[in-house]
Amino acid sequence: MTSLFDPVSFGKITLANRLVMAPMTRNRAKPCGGATELMAEYYAQRASAGLIITEGTQPSQVGQGFLNTPGLHHPEQVKSWRAVTDAVHANGGSIVVQLMHAGRIGHPSLYDSAHQSVAPSPVAAAGQCFTPDGPRDYPVPHELTADEIAATVEDFVTASRNAIEAGFDGVQIHAGNGFLLHQFLAENTNHRTDVYGGTLANRIRLTVEVTEAVAKAIGNERTSVRVSPGNTYNDIAEGDTETLYAALVPALPELAFLEVCEIVSRPATRAIRDLWQGNLIVNPHATPHSFPATAETAQQVLDEGLADAVSLGALFLANPDLPARIQGGGPFNTPDESTYYGGDHRGYTDYPVLGQGSDR
Repeated sequence: MTSLFDPVSFGKITLANRLVMAPMTRNRAKPCGGATELMAEYYAQRASAGLIITEGTQPSQVGQGFLNTPGLHHPEQVKSWRAVTDAVHANGGSIVVQLMHAGRIGHPSLYDSAHQSVAPSPVAAAGQCFTPDGPRDYPVPHELTADEIAATVEDFVTASRNAIEAGFDGVQIHAGNGFLLHQFLAENTNHRTDVYGGTLANRIRLTVEVTEAVAKAIGNERTSVRVSPGNTYNDIAEGDTETLYAALVPALPELAFLEVCEIVSRPATRAIRDLWQGNLIVNPHATPHSFPATAETAQQVLDEGLADAVSLGALFLANPDLPARIQGGGPFNTPDESTYYGGDHRGYTDYPVLGQGSDR
């Protein structure tokens, strides 16, 4: 039986165990998109994870969707990330960066350039964006032209090369959670009539093109993708989840791993497991009552042969030494939701490890 503590290799990425820290936006980067010393401390504290997947990191300025999120499109950002990767590696960990283009999720008031958000089609997202002036409705985005789509692919490629320069062990392309690539996949956000819209083959085209281009640039063995089948986050309605992923998954190139963010979508996860011949990571939420995922849930996923490793979010956020706590049967710190997004070290780097103060 596979254990959470068995080592494994995903392409050129070595995992000391099968507990993966899931990507989580924390909004503590510099306004310019640079990583900070506090971020280096945060990730280094969690280096006992078999693998760390960073928070969503924009591959271009236009790809930013939130305040104080990091980027990998400027030399100073690349330099700042080196302190993070060096700290994680010094503590024996492995780390990949998640490249996330937010697409229509954003607002001009977030940026000095005051640029319009972009999307496959000019369809505004329901809901509001947190801006320096408070909550604002998401505006109608600019519909990407064919030339702009090609430039977006190149942005992902450049950011991927920057990631390797910054010392990351690999890259994860975010194709879920209602962000740009997911917007191209979904029926309610993609109303295009060109080669990027309409049929399933056209709707999956950009995700496949980005993945192939990144894999060519940095190697398949350092490239990964995250999907979130059936996820309605950020006002997404895929419309045909089963057939969508039946088309997308086999079209992807060989990867270091594919990650499934499960949002009460276990049948879709099982279908992907059957379709995908490579390494699979699952962020497990099989039922509405399984949030946040637990250590027991993680082991069950391995026992069922559903995945080769398991990613956990809130547990890693609140427990820097999570593998040791799981091995010892707890106790586990409780995450402080009021400090999830933005702020200082509180609720970020001050969660105690075993034997260090009182657990929360």
